[in-house]
Amino acid sequence: MDERRPLTRDSRDSCDSRDTRDARDSLDEAAQVFEGLRPRLFGIAYRVLGSVSEAEDVVQDAWLRWQGTDRSAVLAPGAFLAKTTTRLAINVAQSARVRREAYVGPWLPEFVDTGVDPQVGAERGEALEVAVLLVLEKLNPVERAAYVLREAFDYPYDEIADMLRLAQANTRQLVSRARKRLSAERRDPVDAAAHRRLLEAFVAAARHGDVAALENVLSADVVAYADGNGMRGVARLEVTGTGRVARISAFAQKFFPGADYGLVEANGHPAMLLTKDGTAVALMSVTVGPDGIDGLYWILTPEKLRAYERSARRTKR
Repeated sequence: MDERRPLTRDSRDSCDSRDTRDARDSLDEAAQVFEGLRPRLFGIAYRVLGSVSEAEDVVQDAWLRWQGTDRSAVLAPGAFLAKTTTRLAINVAQSARVRREAYVGPWLPEFVDTGVDPQVGAERGEALEVAVLLVLEKLNPVERAAYVLREAFDYPYDEIADMLRLAQANTRQLVSRARKRLSAERRDPVDAAAHRRLLEAFVAAARHGDVAALENVLSADVVAYADGNGMRGVARLEVTGTGRVARISAFAQKFFPGADYGLVEANGHPAMLLTKDGTAVALMSVTVGPDGIDGLYWILTPEKLRAYERSARRTKR
């Protein structure tokens, strides 16, 4: 029998069909692996970027690269995809810094709903806190990534060095500097129960516009930030002091007439969500110290509110 004889049309069709099935099976397996890793990949990108929207784009880009990779040569998909996601996030963070310099008023991270997506906050939740994300924003993107990979996800220094294309000694220095920066700017947290009680008291007072009651739950050196990106009526500078912050918080009742006040979870902590006709109009998270609420972080920008709602739906698909 001549093995060099050309394939018949039927045999070619059979081979093409088999190749198609093999390719489809391979892609299905790749998708299954990727979906299992998606929460961690999103968690890395989100902590580096402080943006749900940008993190979603990074994860999508990582998926496209995973599709086009010779996966038979990848021994550790988790390590490969974490490295890919980290590098993409650093690139986005470098360009995002320029865009944020043109932001009108305080820029705050987009919040994520960890109530329905606990996996996002499951890995060492401290690096998910809004106040920590704000400090991380002051670091350069590579320092930020090094800190996130080590402190939030406990990657070994040799793996982090490989992801960042640095020597291990340099990687350790980056993490050490980031730790010192955060330690210098953060206060000792209070327990979760006290945090929730103070927020509940704040919500009750804000709902009724009770300035005196608001003052009772605020610390003397409280600071409030409002992310409105130029929205009319939204403070473009941080507001400090018990009296001023209390009056502005009470004004929410008039700024959002008829809004419903509710408690939700954002970035691992309880937060206040204001909705009107089923649509989010404001979201506020607080930091708490020994003397009461010492930081208020208001999200008023519609795009960021939609990002929070989208983060809640992400695990419901």
